Parts: sequence; structure tokens; C-alpha cells
Amino acid sequence: MAADTGRLTGTPPAVRVRDLYRDFGPGRTVLRGLDLDVAPGEFVALIGRSGTGKSTLLRALAGLDRDVAGHGEVTVPDSVSVVFQDSRLLPWKRILPNVVFGSRAPDAVVRGERALAEVGLAGRERAWPHELSGGEQQRASLARSLVRQPELLLADEPFGALDALTRIRMHALLRRLCETHRPAVLLVTHDVDEAIVLADRVILLDDGVVHTDVRVELPHRSPADPAFAELRAYLLDRLGVHDEDVPAGRRAAA
Repeated sequence: MAADTGRLTGTPPAVRVRDLYRDFGPGRTVLRGLDLDVAPGEFVALIGRSGTGKSTLLRALAGLDRDVAGHGEVTVPDSVSVVFQDSRLLPWKRILPNVVFGSRAPDAVVRGERALAEVGLAGRERAWPHELSGGEQQRASLARSLVRQPELLLADEPFGALDALTRIRMHALLRRLCETHRPAVLLVTHDVDEAIVLADRVILLDDGVVHTDVRVELPHRSPADPAFAELRAYLLDRLGVHDEDVPAGRRAAA
């Protein structure tokens, strides 16, 4: 099983966070001096109970929390994209205009067509969002991120609303896209299995700080692998959940 690990060394991090605090009012300090490094091309999954600061951290990295009190050092690349749980496609625009929306690149349309092909939506450029399934809408959302050629991809439970089979397909797609484009990735998930399947590192937040930081070094990323089950049990224990206490069929959720 992977062991707790310190920060990566040797390469300047794509993400550097030091002493990060975020305060939403009296008694509502969510991040409490958090430190974090993410290397270029590294895939990090964030897990933890609700309210431990996962989404707050992503919003801080994305620069979406300017009205929130707090302080700390946050360094991210110039090119950052965010994928949310819902696709956030504009219903009055067709898919290709959605994908290239906001891009000022002179070849944005070509990039958009290429990105849609990469996510398996070639030929759907003129479809309306409501004509796509939930999984297809998330594919379009990923394509929109690819158009921006991000050095950092922030994903806040992007597959949480999808059915199990679609999630498995989206996992495979995301891994392939990340291997091709090599952005640093920070994924928020409540699904321990999803974290292990996708990430190079799994970080557990608790009380607004990094509680556990584990590298995933498994020969097979399959829940049937004993090493996978051991790492899952370790992470569930760190979450205060005993694997044998989780009902069958729900052992992935944290």
C-alpha cells in the first residue's frame, strides 16, 4: 500500500499554497493554514467530509472567492480551467459555440472541433445542450476546458450526478485526456474508489488542513486488486469509516 508522502521535490510546483485561511464569518473558518504543492502534470484527488474545505480550496485556486475573508499565498499557472458537477452549458448556444465561448484564440473554432472529437462528440457541434445526455454534456464541458489548453484543471465532483456506468466511461476518458495533455489536476470527490482509480496522489482534508497525503502506486487500478482494497480501507479508516460498516454497493462513497 502507498505510504504517506511529503511534498514533491526537484520540479517547481504548478500549484503552491502556503498558510491559506478562508473565513466565512464567526465560527466558520473553513481553511486553517493549509499548505499544498501540486507538480506539473500531477493528478491529485481531494477527499474529506463535507465542510472540510475541498470546494473552498478549489475556488481559491480558481480565483472565484474574492469576496471571502482570509489570507495566504496561492500560486497557480496562467492557464486554469474549471469543470463543475453540472456542465454549465449555455442552453441558448449550440455545442460548438458553448465549447469555444470566451476563447480569444484565432483558431478557437478549430480547437473546439478538435476537442469535441477528442471527447467523442465529433458530429455533435450543432446539437443543442438539451439534446445531449448527462454524460455527453460533461464531455462537452471537458472539451471546453481543453480548448483553453490549461496547465491546471480544477474539477469539483464532475461525475457526481452521473450513473455508475457513465462514470466509469468518464474516468477512462479523463485519464486518457490527462495523459495526452498533461495538465496538473486537482479533483474534488466524495468517492474514495474514484480517487484511487484516477489520481497519482490522494489528499484528505480535515478541519481545513491536509490530514493525509498518500501516493497511489498500484499495479492495477481495479477494485478487485487486493492492494486497491487495502488502500481503500486505509483511506476510509482515515475518514473515520470502517470498510466493513459500509453497506455493499456503497463502499466507494466517502
